Amino acid sequence: MKINEIFYSLQGEGAWTGLPNIFIRTTGCNLRCSFCDTKYAYFNGEEMTVIEIIEKICKYPCKYVCITGGEPLLQKDIVDLIDKLLKKGYKISIETNGSLSIKKISAIKSLMISLDIKCPSSAMHENNYIENINLLKKDDQLKFIIKNKNDYIYAKKILEKYKPACTVFLQPVWGKNPRNLAKWIINDGLNVKLGLQIHKNIWGEKRKV
Repeated sequence: MKINEIFYSLQGEGAWTGLPNIFIRTTGCNLRCSFCDTKYAYFNGEEMTVIEIIEKICKYPCKYVCITGGEPLLQKDIVDLIDKLLKKGYKISIETNGSLSIKKISAIKSLMISLDIKCPSSAMHENNYIENINLLKKDDQLKFIIKNKNDYIYAKKILEKYKPACTVFLQPVWGKNPRNLAKWIINDGLNVKLGLQIHKNIWGEKRKV
């Protein structure tokens, strides 16, 4: 599979926020979100076998692995990588952009799926594979990136209709003051969590953090 980068840092988003993680970033994405912060992962990378990837991450003193992208589900060996990492005792999360079916990974025990649903400001919301929400387990997570009130209303309608079983995060686009989003959540009494990208607050917009 094609790998853009592998690095060791703190998880900055979602349920594992603050935990040291090994990040495996795959190359290639089928979407082009307006606010994408990993455009460098669209094309650049090197071909690595599953064994080579595992050999590389073994040097880090950590058992939490986040597989991200790009879009990891585009990689044909992704299930094999997940299976082998789980057998070696790693705790795995996978971040996917929500445009592809998660059926092939939804039944994998001990895997946490972090699923995005794209909002209108991304200009990619028409690509949402919305049926994925029904495949999410209690220990998975669902994420909406919110730029404005229109995005918030869009996310709220989806939550009201599909009632996901997992924890939901509403995360402001980086650089946007989260105060309005916090107020909307509180005023509407939504059963969601406000997500903030703590890795960017710590190190700024840098790679491999």
